[in-house]
Amino acid sequence: MGFFDFLFGNKTRKIEDFRNRGAVIVDVRSKGEYESGAIPGSKNIPLQNISSKMGEIKSWDKPVITCCASGMRSASAAGILRTNGVEAMNGGGWFSLSQKL
Repeated sequence: MGFFDFLFGNKTRKIEDFRNRGAVIVDVRSKGEYESGAIPGSKNIPLQNISSKMGEIKSWDKPVITCCASGMRSASAAGILRTNGVEAMNGGGWFSLSQKL
């Protein structure tokens, strides 16, 4: 286990585990940001809409990997989802996450 794995956990391994269990990738950037480039197959739910879409997200009955531009909004979104009983992780910036998939 490397130093950063020790500090932050092995994100790549966790992403792989989530994906193996059918995780949905939720991109929490604005519609305009999402349309300028995104992970194929991801769902665009802007951060400010996460709470109002909670019923829909829960109905998927799947783990969720959140992403945004840098990882800040996706961290907030993952926290909101976990607080509401959804298994979620912050995937960080969408482009970086796409390289791990």
